[in-house]
Amino acid sequence: MKNPGAAENQRLVALLENALGREMRLWKVPVFKNSCIQGTDITPFQLQDVILWLGEMCRLFNFCQETFALGVCVLNRLLATVKAPPKYLKCIAFTSLILSAKINEDEVIGSVKGLVVQSGCNFSTAEILRMERIILDKLNWDLYTATPIDFIHIFHGLLISGHPHLSSVGAHSQKRPCLQVALWTRQVQHCMACHQLLQFKGSTLALAIITLELERLTPDWFSVFTDLLKKAQIQSTEFIHCKEMVDEYLTSLEFSLPANAVYIFDSTNMTKLQDEVSWGPAGRPGLGQTRRGKGSRGEGDTDKFYDGFRCLYNEGLALEVDGDSDTKVLHEAHQKNVSPCPHLHPAVS
Repeated sequence: MKNPGAAENQRLVALLENALGREMRLWKVPVFKNSCIQGTDITPFQLQDVILWLGEMCRLFNFCQETFALGVCVLNRLLATVKAPPKYLKCIAFTSLILSAKINEDEVIGSVKGLVVQSGCNFSTAEILRMERIILDKLNWDLYTATPIDFIHIFHGLLISGHPHLSSVGAHSQKRPCLQVALWTRQVQHCMACHQLLQFKGSTLALAIITLELERLTPDWFSVFTDLLKKAQIQSTEFIHCKEMVDEYLTSLEFSLPANAVYIFDSTNMTKLQDEVSWGPAGRPGLGQTRRGKGSRGEGDTDKFYDGFRCLYNEGLALEVDGDSDTKVLHEAHQKNVSPCPHLHPAVS
């Protein structure tokens, strides 16, 4: 990226301010209490599982990273707003991803039915469309919030604009100045699946990841970091806490390995290799592995969690939502096996 100059720097600052404003207004994540999302039986590991699965769906559908990030943000906002039973979690997550794709993807994403078939899920098209209406109603039709990946791109632009020498730091970046952005994006995607890091806003998470890289690349990283911290309006104590947790988490995932590392297979040690592939080094779960947990509540407690979801499987006619209009519209749609949710179009910039 070339030095964009003063005018471009002002544009980037304006983009950052706008993104921070939307984040402050819309950012919301579920709160964990007693090893579950507060008021539900959804465990942290069930949420982690479904976010990792969304990453797999994004790769399957060839969606961009921004679609994944926005889908996770929509999922978190809804789980922080309603009390959802665990059995609906995958349907909510899949629908959140589809809504995100309708906003972010430039290419035609195909029909909902085609995506469901391609995913291998047993959802019906009507279920997905009804879930779309629930999500849109609960989030007031305002889905787009600034994601950690948005902040990665904005911070990167500010770095190159204010500190152009960073574009030539390191052996790799001399040939590909934007190589670090791809690394930061991968790291953000992994961090978004970590329930311990949910407490931090996307701007804080993105800046923590970038600062860890700046420490390695340049001796004057502190002055560069201070400039970004001031522009991002992030409290230093919160940032330090986030940075320490991100450093520990990324180290556990061994992101320090080169992107094009070559591994030599030793046939005399096949058993150990198989264990490493399944569980990762030092007995930790590998990147493709997830942990599962069970909620502490009994089955009899789930009825009170059905906040707009019973209509999906005709489990009840009365919904615990605000007002009777939602109940009537969604119930009539269920009877006709159609969805009241209109088609969405990408937001006009």
